[in-house]
Amino acid sequence: MSTTPTMRAAVQHSLGAPEVLEVVEIPRPEPRTNEILVRVRAAGINPTDWKHRARGGFIGDPPFVLGWDVSGVVEAVGVGVARFRPGDEVFGMLSYPFGHGSHAEYVAAPARVFAPKPASLDHVQAAALPLVSLTSWQALVEYAELQPGQRVLIHAAAGGVGHVAVQIAKARGAHVLGTASEAKHDFLRSLGVDEPIDYRNRDFAEVAKNVDVVFDTIGGDTSLRSLRALRPGGILVSILPIGSDDLYREADRLGVRALRMLVDSSRADLGSIAELVEAGRLRATIAETFPLDRIADAHRLGETGRTAGKIVITME
Repeated sequence: MSTTPTMRAAVQHSLGAPEVLEVVEIPRPEPRTNEILVRVRAAGINPTDWKHRARGGFIGDPPFVLGWDVSGVVEAVGVGVARFRPGDEVFGMLSYPFGHGSHAEYVAAPARVFAPKPASLDHVQAAALPLVSLTSWQALVEYAELQPGQRVLIHAAAGGVGHVAVQIAKARGAHVLGTASEAKHDFLRSLGVDEPIDYRNRDFAEVAKNVDVVFDTIGGDTSLRSLRALRPGGILVSILPIGSDDLYREADRLGVRALRMLVDSSRADLGSIAELVEAGRLRATIAETFPLDRIADAHRLGETGRTAGKIVITME
């Protein structure tokens, strides 16, 4: 008598505090056409995870398994998959937002959202990169078209997205200004930030002048105030996709540009990111790792907003 394979996963059946996360046995998925089944070795955790846990966000009401970042080993391939075979090490970001589910021992997803894991990274380091690096790459390279010598202001530069954005901007030859509390300024300098700004004690809009690009990870009033830091014709790219139209009206008034974006899965962009990794230009800083059984603790730590770098879940 055959039995359905199962796996452990962090499931929630209601919205709320980290306590709603339960690590339980659920059916293991099977890869469909053009999908691969990945045995997850590590999975990143991002602010979008605890926001969706608490409020549902784009994906609505539970039950669901969160997680978009993944690094692991191909277990099986579906019909039509030619790029990967069982045993290949891969990393990627599940289609955002509706492809969630990497906080589990296995995940099935389209082969197109994965790329070969950079050989110089272990699974923890690789799992920390996809969502934050794709977000940063698409904002700075594709939308802002950042050029060598340009000045870029990166908000929350010590955070998960921010610390990766700094490295991508430096790899593009930019002059980087970054906001963070003073205690994190040595960390910012180690990443290559040219001008750290202590946002708690100084108005960044008075310090940062004539910048070509603002990379906004905060939104709200910070977005509006950041427009004053731009030179005429400069651009602000916000990774907060929903907000007031006041941002666009104020940008038009000041003679600058503003846009909002949402990260998208891209094998081509992952390939560019992997090239930076292999060239020694990009590494994720790991704030802390947690086994799957302690995923609620990982959410609690993330929600403090005091970490530098990324939190990663490991599958033991």
